[in-house]
Amino acid sequence: MPRKSGRNTKGRIVSAAWKLFYEQGYDETTVEDIIFESGTSKGSFYHYFEGKDALLGSLSMIFDEKYEELAGTMDPETDAAEALLYLNRELFSMIDNSVSMELLARLLSSQLVTRGERHLLDRNRTYFKLLHRIVKRGQERDELRGDVSANEIVSAYAMFERALMYDWCLNHGSYALSKYAAEMMPLLLEGYRVK
Repeated sequence: MPRKSGRNTKGRIVSAAWKLFYEQGYDETTVEDIIFESGTSKGSFYHYFEGKDALLGSLSMIFDEKYEELAGTMDPETDAAEALLYLNRELFSMIDNSVSMELLARLLSSQLVTRGERHLLDRNRTYFKLLHRIVKRGQERDELRGDVSANEIVSAYAMFERALMYDWCLNHGSYALSKYAAEMMPLLLEGYRVK
């Protein structure tokens, strides 16, 4: 039972932090703001995070929460490529509406220079498990190519998503990420569909 309570505390801190980062900006948000917004204590905050910078890696937790929510709404009979496009569209819409370009750029750059965990590449994330399940099901139903492994398709899909986010940041968020991805993602997935 304490484990669930700890997960809830950490989740409240992460949710509060990202809400404040979006509303106030990363630089203007203090640890004290996060503690107040999350309704936790300073001890709880520092139990989970070394400081505000450590929260940058937690954006992947926010993404995974979104994926868990989306997984519960998906029809298992949906074509695999369409399911992948749906996940991408929903996540990128969330980014357009609640994750600033500055925050996403900080996350991407922190993953480049970290000596520790690269959260975006962690195969134990809900993201990778869900993608793998969808791709494997698509291969079993002859919707996606079987001459390429599910892991290779998932890796290509994840790399392409990161590339789209990186490009959006390079362009200072000057266009809607979800709209651009809606044009580009089908091009990638077409190469994996069974003809």
